[in-house]
Amino acid sequence: MDILIVGAGIGGLTAAIRLVQRGHRVRVLEQAKVLGEVGAGIQMSANAVKVLQAVGVEPALEATGVKPRAFEFRRFNSGELLHRIPLGEAHREKHGASYYQMHRRDLHDALVQALRALAPDAVSLDATVRRVHEDTEAAEVELVNGERLRGDLVVGADGVKSVVRQHVLGADKPVFTGQVVWRVLVPVERIPQALRTDVVSTIWCGPHNHGVMYYLRGGMLINFVGCVARPWEEESWTSSRPWSELDQDYAGWHPMVRAVVDAADRDQCYRWALNSRVPAMVWSTRRVTMLGDAVHSTLPYMAQGAAMAIEDAGVLARALELDLPLEQQLRVYEQHRAPRTRRVVEESTEMGQLYQIDNADAMRQAFHDRNIARSRNEWLYPYDPLTVPLQTGSAA
Repeated sequence: MDILIVGAGIGGLTAAIRLVQRGHRVRVLEQAKVLGEVGAGIQMSANAVKVLQAVGVEPALEATGVKPRAFEFRRFNSGELLHRIPLGEAHREKHGASYYQMHRRDLHDALVQALRALAPDAVSLDATVRRVHEDTEAAEVELVNGERLRGDLVVGADGVKSVVRQHVLGADKPVFTGQVVWRVLVPVERIPQALRTDVVSTIWCGPHNHGVMYYLRGGMLINFVGCVARPWEEESWTSSRPWSELDQDYAGWHPMVRAVVDAADRDQCYRWALNSRVPAMVWSTRRVTMLGDAVHSTLPYMAQGAAMAIEDAGVLARALELDLPLEQQLRVYEQHRAPRTRRVVEESTEMGQLYQIDNADAMRQAFHDRNIARSRNEWLYPYDPLTVPLQTGSAA
């Protein structure tokens, strides 16, 4: 098929590679004038890594990523250990692929290179989609410059402000959650040895606020993400905010958190608003479908937002090989993916509430009752987008 993908982020590029690998002709439309990603960390568990292996980018993950030994959930001030999820070798042995933490830009660059090796001219830059049309014969996108492009299928991988979503579901808008997210990268060399965590991903849990810290680029950088209740503000990932506000939000926190805050470049503290939507169960029309944040924007409290987009890409490519008309292929895709991504969206929201419980005793009890490690190892991490059965009514 001739397939138009709107958006050259991680999900869109992964989908493009999988579709080209299967013989489809793909054109990726990206509104940016330069292809790239922002400087932030990203986490990939086995459920997503299996797709990344299939598109050929795991060598880049090995070269630049970090394999954490565990998730550790700790109290924001005392450092008391509340819960632990083993990762590292235990994750790989149990689920068949490693768990990686990496710079988003490194993963994005690897996907760009992999796509260009297969289809050098697949990505069109400065190609902003204004609207989508379709008829019984084709789907069409109209660019802001007036150009119209037609294909057999349009895939919306254009994020939380998706234009493709408007075509499929109407003009619903994301809702501000009441929380904002800080993003800071600090060279490890600035942190005293005694205040560096082990090679783990640490979630510091406090009243109406939590912070996540983990290593990037072979342990040379510490990525800090802070999620705190604040009034609404700009959504952009590239909006810097005064360091003094970061300092204020994490006053009195554990010395390991304070060390990162104190070492941050004063002009390199970024913050954006967190928005969400009720998960959609309808993803497609006859010739248009979606993946990633365009259809299931997810709060970052399970480190699964990008992983879900990668899973979507892996399953969509398989669904398009079923011996069914296109509209039914898309129905199989959405009926398989919608329940899983809805669960991730809902549990991510619940995790945010868990991490920010006011009372220390209530937080301890909630972590005990939840048993996050058991839950994620039972249903989240074992999922394999490349082999999971796709139910089609009479065939799997």
